[in-house]
Formats: sequence, structure tokens, C-alpha cells
Amino acid sequence: MSLQIPSIKLCDESKMPFLGLGTYDSLDENELSTAIKAAINSGYRHFDCAYFYQNEQIIGKAIHESINESNGTLKREDFYIVSKCWNSFHSKEKVSECLDITLKRFGFDYLDLYLIHWPMGFKEGGSDIPLDENNQIIESEFHYIETWKAMEDLLQQGKVKSIGISNFNIEQTKEILDNCKIRPVCNQVEVNPYFQNRELVDFCHKENIRIVAYAPLRSTTYTPQQNWVKPENLVPQENPHVVSLAAKYNKTPAQIILRWLIQRDIVVIPKSVTPSRIAQNSQIFDFELTEEDMEVFKTMKTGSRINHFEGAKHHKTYPFKNE
Repeated sequence: MSLQIPSIKLCDESKMPFLGLGTYDSLDENELSTAIKAAINSGYRHFDCAYFYQNEQIIGKAIHESINESNGTLKREDFYIVSKCWNSFHSKEKVSECLDITLKRFGFDYLDLYLIHWPMGFKEGGSDIPLDENNQIIESEFHYIETWKAMEDLLQQGKVKSIGISNFNIEQTKEILDNCKIRPVCNQVEVNPYFQNRELVDFCHKENIRIVAYAPLRSTTYTPQQNWVKPENLVPQENPHVVSLAAKYNKTPAQIILRWLIQRDIVVIPKSVTPSRIAQNSQIFDFELTEEDMEVFKTMKTGSRINHFEGAKHHKTYPFKNE
């Protein structure tokens, strides 16, 4: 049975559903299409996508089919579709080109939210991850401020409804704020019980920039391409405090973690292709953690992020240099 998922207001007065479905590392058409339709049946309308994920055409097809099969009860405006401009499209001309590719894949004429995927620009016009003879990423000369100005143009053209950033650190976010005409509505970053990222979360909240948490359950299924990830055997669902709270509320550990995040006004986009888990992850709006329960998370031993993108650590605008 589907439910109404509540939304959070953004600084441009639009609204973003508190829960979305992450779609990274899902390339099997049948599996992903089934997951998208299961999510829609469970009440999801927010889908987090990206040019780099190479699966937008599958997601778009599944959404179009769901709309067509709904007998008029669903329409495009009911959905909140997010995508991201990839690193090898950071110049003014290429930002628009990247969006056009994404829109064509989806079969949509606009996006609800468009993000700069990373603050790092890569060499344009070739591979998505261009490498030199030493297997190092080739940088572009385009700074993310130019990229942001191109994003603002897309908004004014009506191709996107809102614009934001992803994987930007505090200083980079400040630089966007100091040079923008239109403020970013969100910063999509890694947040979970074992990487709480509190300083960045607090800064963005103070600036009325919403945080969207990827890897909220600390998945280590990221494709280990170009040393993106350092998997650690830290599974927050197995933490004794989380397990105890799950028993207290008759919920799963994953539901407890997602609830902890949304009670901090953080949007969550857990990734799953399992229909039962997708449904479970949506069942987090019928209970509330107490203040004491929320405080328990502050006592958890936190480690490092899992999404390091270490292959790009020598890039001049690599966002995690100071960690």
C-alpha cells in the first residue's frame, strides 16, 4: 500500500520529498525497472539520478510506463526527478549539453532539480573519466563557479526547476554563495551514523541549504572504479544502539537510521533494487524518535567516509583534502 511521503521546503519555495530512491550502480534493465515501479507503488515520487550512472533511459521508461498505466492518476508533475551534471561537462557550453543528454534519455522536457555532481572539472570531449599515461585524471581549466553560472542559466531557461550542488565542502559552498545570483537549494553529501559529517550539515542548515544524504545506510556496494571507495566493515544496522531502538519501536534498524536523519531535516535517498526493502524504507513516517533516542547517535564511534573518489585526490578542487 502506498503512502503520502512528506516534503521539505527549499529556499526557492519549492518542495522536495523527504525520501527518494537512489539509483547509482543499477544497470540491469529488468531489475531497475522493477525497482522503480515498486518504489512508485510504495509512494515514492523522488528519484535521484545522474548522467554518470548511465541508466536514466531505464528510469525514464519505467516512469513513463507507470504514468501510462495509471489511468490518469499519475502525471509527470507528480514526480521529483533529480540528475547531476558530470565532471567532464563543467564549461558553460557543456553544462547545457550534459542536461540535454539527460533530458533526452529520460524523455522529459525539464528536471525538478539539477546538481553539480562534484566540484572537480575533468577534461572535456572524451571519456567520462579521462586518464593520462600515468593513470591520473586529466583536469579541465573550468572552475565550478563558471559551472554554477551555467546552471543558473538553465534555471532561467525553464529546463530545470531548482539547482544545487553535491560533494562540495564548506569552503567550496561558501564560494558558490559569494558568487551566485541564485542560491543552491541543497548539497547532496554522504551522511550516515558512522560518517555524520556534522560540521558541513550544520553549516548548510545555517545557510538554509538542505542536506540530501546519500549512502544513509552506509552501503559499500559502490563500484570500485578509479578507487572511489574504501569499504569498511562498519554496518550501522548492526550497532547495538540501533538494534535496541529497532526493538523498542518494532522497526528495522534501517528504518531507525532513516528516521534519525529525517528528524534532523535531512532528506534521504537510500539505494535498493529489492522491492520489499524499498517498501520498508518508506515506512518511517508513522513513528518518532524521542530526543533521548536522537542523542544516542551522537555517542556512536564515527569513522571516515566510504565514498572517497580517491582517484581524483590530486585534483586542485578535490573536496576532501582536509580530512
